[in-house]
Amino acid sequence: MNIGGNHTPSDAFLRVLRGLLRPLVRTMIARGLTAPVVYGLLKRVFVEVAEDSFQLDGKPLTDSRVAMLTGVHRKDIRTFRSQPDDGAAHARRKSALLATVVGQWMSHPDYTEGDAPRALPRVSDSAPDFETLVQSLSKDVRPRTVLDELRNAGLVVVEEGDMLRLEPQAVVGTSEASDKEVFFGANVGDHIAAAAENLLSDAPPFFERSVFYNQMTPDAIDVIEASAREQAQSMLEDLNRQSSALHREGKDDDTGRQRYRVGVYFYREDAAEQPEGKEQDAP
Repeated sequence: MNIGGNHTPSDAFLRVLRGLLRPLVRTMIARGLTAPVVYGLLKRVFVEVAEDSFQLDGKPLTDSRVAMLTGVHRKDIRTFRSQPDDGAAHARRKSALLATVVGQWMSHPDYTEGDAPRALPRVSDSAPDFETLVQSLSKDVRPRTVLDELRNAGLVVVEEGDMLRLEPQAVVGTSEASDKEVFFGANVGDHIAAAAENLLSDAPPFFERSVFYNQMTPDAIDVIEASAREQAQSMLEDLNRQSSALHREGKDDDTGRQRYRVGVYFYREDAAEQPEGKEQDAP
């Protein structure tokens, strides 16, 4: 990856960034964020990224070096470095654990019947139960805490006999605003991270493809969207089952650990008006 702080951005790249920022700014305004608040956040992120990705010989950067790389004043840098953790990492870990529990529940043969998640007892001496599921993934969080979080998100229902049933909407995730924001950051963040690595590397390391057509009728796009949803859901469920099996096989492997995320999206909007005499945009 080609990284460094001595490049002058081109006007073309600034236009690219402007386009990337537009949907983010729309979301910020909808969430009540103003420009001054975002400016402060952006400066802090500049400092964090400089510290994480631009060290020299693996040594921490001085305030002066960070200021030179980022343009952030040294007084602000000192302030950011003295601030406590903002809890974002904890929120991501919690969200990831809930998603992993749901994913295993939907794919592990002990917790499924056919291709569907089975109802689980909360605790059992003989049958696979919810507590065993959670403890197989994390010893740091109590199963009761995970259950409460899943219930609060509307993803699990407690039935008669303390049996737990995974709700169908678990496939698409929680509707809680805070959890949706965490997933928004994780999903969009990883997509941008992959795209950034591909942009900055001579040989793009990550798979990143899309299909796009302009000037189609709404009915035609309805057909494509329905097909995309069906095919993408099938692919993601298959990858979940495959990942679950490989996760179990490699549980005792001590060669190191990595994470991955595969995402699919579909976006549509009204096509721009074509000036008279201009040919239609190519797909």
